Amino acid sequence: MKAGNHRYAHGEVSHHHQSISRMRVISAGQHPFAIILGCADSRVPPEIIFDQGLGDLFVIRVAGNILDDAILGSIEYAVEEFGTGLVLVLGHERCGAVAATLKHAEIPGHVSTLLKAIQPAVDRARDQPGDLLDNAVRANIQLVVAQLKCSMPVAKLVEAERLKIVGAQYNLDCGTVVMVA
Repeated sequence: MKAGNHRYAHGEVSHHHQSISRMRVISAGQHPFAIILGCADSRVPPEIIFDQGLGDLFVIRVAGNILDDAILGSIEYAVEEFGTGLVLVLGHERCGAVAATLKHAEIPGHVSTLLKAIQPAVDRARDQPGDLLDNAVRANIQLVVAQLKCSMPVAKLVEAERLKIVGAQYNLDCGTVVMVA
């Protein structure tokens, strides 16, 4: 993942696993090496920023990279069905969902579900020095990582060393990903 992001951020992408022949190979089944729980932001497509291709990543995207039962079930499915051993919670700079939570935005419909999920991260970040939005984005990543590590049966998979869970933040300006949890 680090090597792929380095290639992307330096304009040296390889575009491997993005061919018709690769499509045919994986049509019989998938074996992704990583699960990405990322934000739905159109500027942060995991396959591109990690220079990966078809079948490499099991990607779950939702605004604010939050965790709910459906997302947790998807992660459990990928670990059990494909043997995927890594979950990366991927947030990014200037996340709109986190910014809306900071503003206590009154947004109609189901968006409030996202804001409620992000609020604990905003609360955690309020007393930290530095930029509140950036701190809240990192706190949100860290909280989702912690939630995953405590959720059953994911916690048992981590304990059995079948699964590693980490958090990272994408820099919109330079394209790099740094670990935060």
